[in-house]
Amino acid sequence: MSEARAELAVGAAVLAVAIGFVTYVVNSVGVVQSSTGYELIASFRSAEGISVGTDVRLAGVKVGTVADLELNDATFRADATLNIRDGVILPDDSSVIIASEGLLGGSFVEVQPGGSPINYEPGDRVMNTQGAISLIELLSKFVGGSGS
Repeated sequence: MSEARAELAVGAAVLAVAIGFVTYVVNSVGVVQSSTGYELIASFRSAEGISVGTDVRLAGVKVGTVADLELNDATFRADATLNIRDGVILPDDSSVIIASEGLLGGSFVEVQPGGSPINYEPGDRVMNTQGAISLIELLSKFVGGSGS
């Protein structure tokens, strides 16, 4: 009888660890989107390196995530929906840039605040954007010279 109780306890412990691990992975990967905050739409010429769940940072601090990324059929640009957490107020002349963490690091969306007294409202479209800069493009310009 004591052997069955020991097996039951070990099984319960393994199940608890598995549930904790799955919860940790789901939260750290960003599968569950936070419903608090407001959305802004940014249109990029190239959204290379970002995807749904990518961090949105302001001064190096995470202030949101990329909630959606799709191709705009009319402009042939990548429209990213940014979910910015409540309490982060951005002036309407702020810039949104796809930046890299380093030469081999991942990409993130960086917000550079402006100085306008007017702020973005939920659902507004960000006018000042800069897409991802291709490392291969830069290297080919450097090696080949600036022939144009």
